Order: sequence, then C-alpha cells, then structure tokens
Amino acid sequence: MGKIINSTFVSLDGVMNHMQAWHFDFTDEEHDRANEELLLEADALLMGRATYEVYAAVWPGRDGSSAERLNKMQKYVASTTLDKADWENTTIITDLVGTVEKLRSEPGDVLIHGFGSVSHTLLQHGLLDVLHLWVNPRFAGVGTIDDTLVREGTNTRMKLVGTRALASGVVVLTYET
Repeated sequence: MGKIINSTFVSLDGVMNHMQAWHFDFTDEEHDRANEELLLEADALLMGRATYEVYAAVWPGRDGSSAERLNKMQKYVASTTLDKADWENTTIITDLVGTVEKLRSEPGDVLIHGFGSVSHTLLQHGLLDVLHLWVNPRFAGVGTIDDTLVREGTNTRMKLVGTRALASGVVVLTYET
C-alpha cells in the first residue's frame, strides 16, 4: 500500500505563499539535499492545477538530478478546468478522492508539494498519510488567511514521528495521521 506524502514549506506565522518574503534566505545545499531525498523516495507527484502550471513551465527546462527525477516520474494534476497536460508523464484527474484512494491501494508513494486545496481535500477525507512541515525561522508578515495552513474543516490530529534541524535554522517536522 502506498502513502500520500505532503511536503510543505511554511513560515513561523503559518504562511505558505509569498515565499520570496521568507523562504529563500534559508535554502542551501543541506536544504536541497533533504528536499531531494523526499523526491527520490516518491514514485509519483500529485499537484493541483496552479502548482502544475508553475512546475510545468520551469522544470522541463532545468538540469540536475531533481529536474531529471521530476521530469521522468509519473505526475497527476487534479483539475476540472485543465484541458491537456503537456508535461511528460502527466495525467489529469478529475476525481481527486477516488483516484487517490486507488493510488493508496497500490504500491508506491505519492508526493505533494505545498498545502493547497488538494492537500486540504485529502486531509478532510483521511487520505493524507504523512506531512513534512519545513518551518522556516522567519515570520512572513505578508498575505491573508488564505495564504496560511488554516482551513475550516481540517481538524485532524497527527502524530509527530520525526524532527530534523537544518543548519539554516529550518526545522522539518514529520507527522503521520
């Protein structure tokens, strides 16, 4: 049985968006290696439409092991508005919950980057197995409540199963449902 794994960068005040204000000062070689470790353990990538559009615009033109891995691996994009997905090995899914239930019953882990509507929906349906929160040691001080982890209906208890402190001050908290 596969796991659905989310990996999300977040500021101390819970902001996930506006990363230019709080995130990039803390990326370094150790951070990149830790992030790549998660990618190498995954068999597929699941995204919402917005993430797909950003990734599909940049990753096919990049070099390096992460780019090679992302470009070759199976990708799923949850969307009811996307007509086609041109990025190699990408499948559009319109039934998010049904598709993820099927993916969880098969071997292989599925990774999600960021905590948007896809992750909230999976959490509400008990389909999110692991959450890696990369807590950056800075208050973002920007955005609205919609830019944070907070969503009504996602009252879920999780168990802390790991912590990893990076030299940059980022702490990766790993939770399981």
